[in-house]
Amino acid sequence: MGCCLNSEDDYDGAFEYLSKAADLDDVEAHYQLADMYQNGNGVEKDEEKEAYHLEVAAIAGHPTARHNLGCIEGNNGRRKRAAKHLLISASLGDDLSLKLIREEYATGRGYVSKEDFASALRAHQAAVAAMKSPERDLAEADGRNTCVAWDGSGLVEDGAVVVDGSLGQ
Repeated sequence: MGCCLNSEDDYDGAFEYLSKAADLDDVEAHYQLADMYQNGNGVEKDEEKEAYHLEVAAIAGHPTARHNLGCIEGNNGRRKRAAKHLLISASLGDDLSLKLIREEYATGRGYVSKEDFASALRAHQAAVAAMKSPERDLAEADGRNTCVAWDGSGLVEDGAVVVDGSLGQ
């Protein structure tokens, strides 16, 4: 619900739902809160809170959060730490992290060894293969990127009630 509200620019509502979800250890909520703090959407920009929520999401296995931590470390001149974050993110299937790892390896600066790159590439391929399914392929082909939420009266998909909320009463 919070992600839907965030994408609809209802930042106050999104912040409320995402904060509650984060309190319940929802990984995506932590990632979305980090995004809100990074961009100042509905909250004051706060790099410390952004980093906190990224760290919680990354530790729980969110590949994009891990990638973003790598970018923050790289921007702060901590290339070795950045490479470690990007290696982990690439191993979780993040395409952009793999691209950055490849580029860093090609520079020859030593932050990414040949073995690191090869290992990340194998892990990335395995992660991507593990996420493949006919259902995902069908949804992607249909262009389904919908926002589904429970609004109290039923299941709502992109603004239309798709399941009556009466629960058979």
